Amino acid sequence: MMSRRHTLLGLGAFSAVLASARGLFPSSAAHAARSYEVTHTDAEWQKLLKPDAYRVLRKAGTERPYTSPLNKEKRAGVYTCAGCALPLFSSSTKFDSGTGWPSFWQPLEQAVVEESDTTLFMKRIEVLCRRCGGHLGHVFDDGPKPTGLRYCMNGVSLDFKAA
Repeated sequence: MMSRRHTLLGLGAFSAVLASARGLFPSSAAHAARSYEVTHTDAEWQKLLKPDAYRVLRKAGTERPYTSPLNKEKRAGVYTCAGCALPLFSSSTKFDSGTGWPSFWQPLEQAVVEESDTTLFMKRIEVLCRRCGGHLGHVFDDGPKPTGLRYCMNGVSLDFKAA
């Protein structure tokens, strides 16, 4: 079985470089060919989304670690896609991974799709919204039980709806 784990050395410094450099590389062509229920032109996405959300959701950017208010969100509720409002993660699966991004050990059923991502000379698994194809983050195999997975999401790609 192929490992999903990606080890970041010097997480803080490397993450800052990654956050700024990610937008310089084209996103995976594999998901560009996929058909999604919610579609807009690039100009429409720019009008619909805040600039930081557009950069992450539509251009596969990465927000700087420890900048999302969702890291400290503790209420019961659901995390939805900031692009199309599809429910993605239950608050009951959220955990503090210590990485600086909201993390979950499992998405809601049929909420996300996963694609191979080999940008920036790394092999990772990219997580996309099933309905609009928005880039959410990546999934790694170093999470807690019961799944052992860590869905490491960009906070700007999510909205929170309290229960």
